[in-house]
Amino acid sequence: MSNKVTKAVFPVAGLGTRFLPATKSVPKEIMTLVDRPLIQYAIDEARAAGIEEFIFVTSRGKSALEDYFDRAPELEANLKAKNKTDLMKVLDSTNMDSGAIAYVRQNQALGLGHAVWCARRLLGNEPFAVLLPDDVIQADKPCLQQMVEAYQETGGNMVAAMEVPQDRVSSYGVLDLKEDMGNIVSVKGMVEKPKLEDAPSNLAVIGRYILSPKVLQNIDNMETGAGGELQLTDAIAKEITDSDNVYGYRFKGERYDCGSKSGFLQATVAFGLARPDLRDDLEHYLEDVMAARKAAQ
Repeated sequence: MSNKVTKAVFPVAGLGTRFLPATKSVPKEIMTLVDRPLIQYAIDEARAAGIEEFIFVTSRGKSALEDYFDRAPELEANLKAKNKTDLMKVLDSTNMDSGAIAYVRQNQALGLGHAVWCARRLLGNEPFAVLLPDDVIQADKPCLQQMVEAYQETGGNMVAAMEVPQDRVSSYGVLDLKEDMGNIVSVKGMVEKPKLEDAPSNLAVIGRYILSPKVLQNIDNMETGAGGELQLTDAIAKEITDSDNVYGYRFKGERYDCGSKSGFLQATVAFGLARPDLRDDLEHYLEDVMAARKAAQ
């Protein structure tokens, strides 16, 4: 089996209920962070890591997501006629080659493990990446690219991990470390949303994975776990028992949970401040807001 990772799964079947009423008609993954949809950040990150085949696990009501990556002939013609070359380049970055994207339906909401399993026939016997678009990571070198480079050393299975405050461990899957080698850690256990007193560490798993096809076989043989769902964490944890080849990777970068309103707003500010064309106006506005709040206290 090759160690090269060229396929990625994007689980995007969720209803996005935390963002209602917007998500009544707009898929959450199309909601814009500054001027790009969440899904574009995930796609760009995957491209930078050498991903060539993009597999979306979708559900009913996601047609806008599919249309986003298609060509828009009328819009392209309009921009060309007006000689708006910069905007044409921006638009071109959203187009995907024919056959590069595949869409698979998840017709039952049975969890992340089940969503990944839905893509099994397109993944074959190759390692693959999983990216959760809700987790947006601001980094000089894209997170998945960092992981792919580390994966060349380890093989097996790798999850992105970050240190979280002790009082937040119960919100995450947490790694039980076998050996800490700096950026890479070997894992002897994974605990899903532990109580503070039961947490083996404060190193939490976030939404980037590089997985072996054996994980798909594990999901095949699993019974439903917490919440009546097939948990991806359980399928990865079985690889610890069977093959002792699960690693965590401490990525360099800042992660924003854009599945929550607060995280989405924080990401909007952070990515806005990172943009030279927006930074000055946004900084002045934020300074004025904070000054007004202090004056009112």
